[in-house]
Amino acid sequence: MAQTLVLDPDRFFPHDRAVRSVARTLFEQVEQLPIVSPHGHVDPAWFAHDAPFEDAVSVFLWPDHYVLRMLYSQGVGLGELGIAGDDSPVERDRRAIWRLFAANYRLFRGTPSRLWLDHAFATVFGLDRRLDADTADHYFDVINQALATAPFRPRALFDRFGIEVIATTEGALDSLEHHRAIKASGWNGRVITTFRPDDVVDPSREDFVANLAELETLTGEQVDRWDGYLAALAQRREYFRTVGGATATDHGHPTAQTADLTPAQCQALLGRVRAGTPSAADAELFRAQMLTEMAKMSCADGMTMQLHPGSWRNHNQRLFEQYGRDRGADIPTQTGYVAQLKPLLDRLGDRSDLTLIAFTLDESAYARELAPLAGHYPCLRLGPAWWFHDSPEGMLRFRRQTTETAGFYNTVGFNDDTRAFFSIPARHDLARRMDCSFLAELVATQRLAIDEAAEVAVDLAYNLPKAAYRL
Repeated sequence: MAQTLVLDPDRFFPHDRAVRSVARTLFEQVEQLPIVSPHGHVDPAWFAHDAPFEDAVSVFLWPDHYVLRMLYSQGVGLGELGIAGDDSPVERDRRAIWRLFAANYRLFRGTPSRLWLDHAFATVFGLDRRLDADTADHYFDVINQALATAPFRPRALFDRFGIEVIATTEGALDSLEHHRAIKASGWNGRVITTFRPDDVVDPSREDFVANLAELETLTGEQVDRWDGYLAALAQRREYFRTVGGATATDHGHPTAQTADLTPAQCQALLGRVRAGTPSAADAELFRAQMLTEMAKMSCADGMTMQLHPGSWRNHNQRLFEQYGRDRGADIPTQTGYVAQLKPLLDRLGDRSDLTLIAFTLDESAYARELAPLAGHYPCLRLGPAWWFHDSPEGMLRFRRQTTETAGFYNTVGFNDDTRAFFSIPARHDLARRMDCSFLAELVATQRLAIDEAAEVAVDLAYNLPKAAYRL
């Protein structure tokens, strides 16, 4: 017999009644605030064309790396989930795929994925029984029937979710055709892009040399010359601002290493990496120099800079060769910041016209490195708990390890950083509840007055992300 699906109004709040009461009071101040989603990976085509979403599988399974990796870890093949790769068998029956997911839904117990999914099932689709093998068909039918109606089209959901602005992420060579279409449509929803130049600054990519050739064609600059290469990147940044409304850049480098080479050294380095098959040392040095160059450009054009290091991407080589990038096989690595960021900070750290938001997957760096750095350098801010730590406990660890050194105002609130559109309200709801829980602890232990905590709660949920991303 199916169990009831109920979202407790006090979920995630502290167990202690007195502290929970304070958290509830604080949450009332932020619960209905608009969602500012300044960094993520949703598909801009959804809003450009406003076509109905396909079905439950394409909405809840395929875009969500958390879902894919958990199922894969328990022996469920990507082909069984409908994802095609080389010549392997692939399941085409969406209902069969959904049934397989539902039969394995127990795997998500205790994970943030379960929290986000249940939130969407209950609040967006009105489902009131838990998902399992017995309710799989009911879920599939209810979700699919809803998705076929006008209130569940992307633009209608954008408004229903209370989204004020959402940022997508595109590579440096992207035409931004979907952002052009959004702008031309007359729709007033604010969807902007983010400039992600990894495709033309990371020599370890297999398509790097070909991408440089395309960059040269797009811009008319001679990218074999260092000054021409930088001019081409500056031109693309301007294109992203003008066409896509970009206010930020994003950099997914393996490490946080930066460098500050002379122009002659840069020219020689460019020549080596353009020759193909660069050494690991040259690839790392080139990426390091480009972080400093991107920071210089941000000082000139005002774009906020985000650094997302520390992920060994596509760690499962066989899976990468079979199914390509972004299939849930990315693994966190140990990451340093103090020595690594020093060349950039020596050059630009005291600038107030630069905002560099540093993220980490290495929680050991919070108190030891990142909070002290952000608590000193005017340019540096801390991004929220990210990816594997985008969870109730991860959010609390972030606040507990950084607040005493960096405070609240050297952080930037929350961003959902997701491809899973239907999870966005759930993620922001969770982040607001956990911040209110942390603030309630400070109030209960006489470290913060209730009126100050209420002000901080609003800042974390709304004001800080708008300010940090110049929105």
